[in-house]
Amino acid sequence: MQKPDGASVKSATRTLDILEFVIGHGRPVSAAEIAAALTIPISSLSYLLGTLVERGYLARNGRLHSPGPALARLQIAESAAMLSERVAARLRSISSQLNETAAFFVRHGYEMEAIASEVSAQPLRYNVEVGRLLPLHAFSAGKAILATFTEDELDDYFANTDLTGYTASTVIDEGKLREELLRIGRRGLARTGEEYTPGIIGLGRSVIAADGTLIGAISVAIPVARATPQLEDRAAMLIIRAADMLGAG
Repeated sequence: MQKPDGASVKSATRTLDILEFVIGHGRPVSAAEIAAALTIPISSLSYLLGTLVERGYLARNGRLHSPGPALARLQIAESAAMLSERVAARLRSISSQLNETAAFFVRHGYEMEAIASEVSAQPLRYNVEVGRLLPLHAFSAGKAILATFTEDELDDYFANTDLTGYTASTVIDEGKLREELLRIGRRGLARTGEEYTPGIIGLGRSVIAADGTLIGAISVAIPVARATPQLEDRAAMLIIRAADMLGAG
């Protein structure tokens, strides 16, 4: 393997020094402060800062720099790892009983991420990619999460989110989606029909902790070719039971 040259190593070291300085300073800092403290030429610093801002590791407000949202991706989420281990057994049980794909999602802002999944063994199946960020409005798990939002959170969500139509069935009208979320809140179960992936029906339920906080959402994906009222009723029963048990700890 080819070793990095001295310039590359120096640039990487400076990048880490910048991040450590900004994070550790406790307040927004200017490029001049960073340059003086780390003895980095302004020309080199401007390039490095621009890259860090572009990638989201730093946020720029005028001439000041502060930690950016992308830094969260660098942190080892111990609690998420523990949660994924805890839900894995539930997903295996649901998937084995239904022979369908089951997954668990956690909220990330106005998106969600699958932290665990158990894929069906059948040839025709839906695969959930762990770690991928997905839109809330087009998935049963996402709608189950949205149904837990307060009115203020929903207002902010609709004001700052594009309701992309992934298929002809995706609900992209704000009024219709709000009405659906009210029904989901009353019923405790969300259902989507081919709203993100053609040929796939989703059933989802939010998982709420004893103190009322949202833990995440659990869902089952069923191909339309195998979907029957009986299978959906059984899936709903298993999802509700698993969500209640996970919420209880």
